[in-house]
Amino acid sequence: MKSRIRRARAGFLLLLLLALSQAAGCGNFITGKSPEGSQAVREYRDTNGETLEIHFMDVGQGDATLIRQGNHAMLIDGGNNDKGTVLQSYLQYQGVENLDYVIGTHPDADHVGGLDVVLYKFSWDTVILPDLQKDTKTYQEVLEVIEDKGKKITYPEAGDVYTLGNAEFTVISPTGEDYGDNWNNYSVGILLQFGENRFVFTGDAEEEAEQDMIEENVDLSADVLKAAHHGSDTANTMAFLEEVGPTSVVISCGEGNSYGHPRAGAMNNFRSIGAKVYRTDEQGTIVAVSDGTEITWNCSPSESWKAGEPLGAQGAEMEKAGTDYGAGKDKGEAKNEYILNTNTKKYHHKSCGSVEQIQEENKEYSNLTPQKLEEQGYEPCKRCNP
Repeated sequence: MKSRIRRARAGFLLLLLLALSQAAGCGNFITGKSPEGSQAVREYRDTNGETLEIHFMDVGQGDATLIRQGNHAMLIDGGNNDKGTVLQSYLQYQGVENLDYVIGTHPDADHVGGLDVVLYKFSWDTVILPDLQKDTKTYQEVLEVIEDKGKKITYPEAGDVYTLGNAEFTVISPTGEDYGDNWNNYSVGILLQFGENRFVFTGDAEEEAEQDMIEENVDLSADVLKAAHHGSDTANTMAFLEEVGPTSVVISCGEGNSYGHPRAGAMNNFRSIGAKVYRTDEQGTIVAVSDGTEITWNCSPSESWKAGEPLGAQGAEMEKAGTDYGAGKDKGEAKNEYILNTNTKKYHHKSCGSVEQIQEENKEYSNLTPQKLEEQGYEPCKRCNP
């Protein structure tokens, strides 16, 4: 009897994924979408709460994940500034009218850039943001919409549990109180459970935050891990992967992105634990559906294992434009080029892991000497000691 029920559920999941594929596509953000496909999914949700859907949306170099359980929905991150109306369209095609939760994992633009549009256009109950401030226009726009709607921000506390229909999620990060100016490590992380299936999301949390999560001695085991920091090798450490033990990893990154994501180190780690990898840069929007026991995907795992270029497209162009950074040295310029963060007023080596965290709007390139930079009010990064 149980096997017949399981087969019936598996058959239904395949039908549901066909409908989802019509609405979501696996290849572009909203390719092949149709009101009919979305309507079929809505009718199912109105009468049946036995599945959990996770839409890892293709927003280029950024993050945005829609989670549906019955008539309940939540959104984790909203891609970059130019993705707000795209997210709005996708949610509307999926029949979303209200979001139980909106989580902005951390203030970086590629995670919260589109949230202001979503928060303005949709009704929502709870917004969860880390307890910190970032004085950028993008983040301030998100805060302004929340204020205009007369609502309060809920700050995450590790161990807090929230329900989403028949699913629930537990906050697992941040656990540390002071990560300095590394905004990534303040990322809101959650462990989502539906029946026997578990999913872990950690935003852009890096090695230090991953180690702090491990030290909390919480069961982090999960079937699916949303790769941290777009598949960066400053995260996705072997220690954390062994703690989670995912059978599947989803990477959200943009095709040919300038950061070189996913990095070879992370890809090697995923491969070494035997995980199947799904990635939005190659496969577009990825949808997983759980019946509480089995997880069905709308596309097959990636088989390329292709890593991004270490320098990224931007670095390669700079290198092509002038590889001799010693040019003009007699004019007070340095042989090494530095990356400036105009927001934090710190300067970094090009190879510093912190460079990936600098938003493009705050990033500048300089071949001035450290002395000249410090005369302009900049401080050396304590991480790379330029």
